This record gives sequence, C-alpha cells and structure tokens, in this order.
Amino acid sequence: MQHPHSRSRTRKLRTALAATAVAVGLCTALIPGAQAADSARAGTLAADNPYERGPAPTVSSIEAPRGPYAVSDTSVSSLLVSGFGGGTIYYPTSTADGTFGAVAISPGFTARQSSIAWLGPRLASQGFVVFTIDTNSVYDQPDSRGRQLLAALDYLTERSSVRGRIDSSRLGVMGHSMGGGGSLEAAKSRPSLQAAIPLTGWNTDKTWPELRTPTLVVGADGDSVAPVSSHSEPFYESLPGSLDKAYLELNNATHFTPNSSDTTIAKYSISWLKRFIDNDTRYEQFLCPLPRPSLTIEEYRGNCPHTS
Repeated sequence: MQHPHSRSRTRKLRTALAATAVAVGLCTALIPGAQAADSARAGTLAADNPYERGPAPTVSSIEAPRGPYAVSDTSVSSLLVSGFGGGTIYYPTSTADGTFGAVAISPGFTARQSSIAWLGPRLASQGFVVFTIDTNSVYDQPDSRGRQLLAALDYLTERSSVRGRIDSSRLGVMGHSMGGGGSLEAAKSRPSLQAAIPLTGWNTDKTWPELRTPTLVVGADGDSVAPVSSHSEPFYESLPGSLDKAYLELNNATHFTPNSSDTTIAKYSISWLKRFIDNDTRYEQFLCPLPRPSLTIEEYRGNCPHTS
C-alpha cells in the first residue's frame, strides 16, 4: 500500500510535468518558424511520392543538355510492330530507381523520327522511357498519328524489350506539327494518359473540350505553317477550364523550331512531364507562378496552382 506522503509527491510530480508540457507547447507556438518547420515536415511526409525520380531539380538541371541518368537506346524495326512505323527507344540504363513513366513522340508531316530524335536522350536522361516513332506514312494526318502514338505506347508497355522498366499507368504523348495534332487526338481517345505536349501542333479540329489529360500547348510566334492564331491558341483556349493546362509561345521561333535542340522546349517539357506523369511536385516551381516573357518566351498562360 502506497504511503499518503508518497501519493502526495506523485500527484505533485504529475502536476509539475503537465505544467512543463503546457509551457513547452506554448513556447513552441511562440518561437518563430517552429510551427512552420513542423508543418513543413508534415507536408514532406504527406507529399512523399514513390514516383519521384532523380535529385531535386534546379534551373540548371532542367536546362542542361543531359540529366542525371545515363541513357541507352534500342531500334525497333517497322517489320516487328503493327499500327505504327517502328522507331527508337531511349531509356535510363540503370534500374536502381525502379520503373519509369514513358512518352511516345511523333514527327510531323513528311518527316521521320530523325526530326525529333534530340528529344529522346534529353528526356530519357531526366528519368523517362522515350519512344520516338516513325509513322506508317510520312503523309499521315493527325487522327492517324494519334492512333499510332497509342499503338507505340501499347508496344512499349506490352512487348518491347524495356517493358519491365516502365510503369504502364504513367504514360504521355508528344508530337510536332501533325504529330502535335496527333498528340491531342491520342489524349482525346485515351483519357488515362497523364500528359500531352503538342509542339507547334497542326489540326483541322480546333476545339478540344473533351480532353482530360494535362496538356502543355507549345506554339511559335513566327509560325507560318500552323499560326498560333489558328492552331495553338484556339487549341489551348478550348481546353476545359478545370484542366491542368498551359500555353507556351516561343519567342523568335518558327514552325520548325522543335526539330532542333531547344532549351526552352526541353525545360518546360521536362517540367510538365515530371509534374504530371510522375506527380513530382518538385517541378511545380518551374510552372507556377507562370513564367514571364523573356528572350525565348513570347507569352505563357496557364492555371496555377495545378490540381492533379
């Protein structure tokens, strides 16, 4: 049986400990930054994302000609596939980080995959499997190119030699000119796609209210083949207001600017693909607040903050 004096001491000790706890809590609340630090730690835990790949990004890292991953590539003969014209797969050599998202890219009218080949290693080195494709005919129209992009993604995830490196739930499409119009067609047909990027896209269909895929529309101020006023701008403006979307108009650029290595195209394409294919919110800083006009950006529109 506990002695009365012992019980009294115990009660006093508990009271003192409780008072100390309250005092510590009050001090923490009053110390500048203490609550912010706790919130930041909680936010980090809440935002943990198993699909983040590579080191924390910087402006330098997304503008660099190559990212942190060494890249290998493999050719795919048109004789071994159906639904598209073969192509080249670029992929991170290491599997240490697990699976990657994947992107199929279509060339434009009369063009072959060589016209967009620069995007392959540049994007793959940032942590994606990238498939630059040839089309069944260099004269294929956007609706056909959209179907071919989807056929390429299906081959990539189901039958290719690198299918084990790919997370088939994290896929995107890109394309130049008619291939850009094709990327819109592909996103319309397959809403499960995580990202679409038409580069100076061309399509007779100007309105895309059906799209549910986060879309970055890239136009060029000097485009005389697919002028932004009749292509990229109406494409963007017709996208649903609730959709994560952006419009990047390149400054001092032409319809064929996407056919050569371009830092601005790469920078925002990488950020868009990372943000929406990988749900990597570390890249949100490059998209929101909206980039301002510069020597390479004529105009940038978008809805921030992004919701997906």
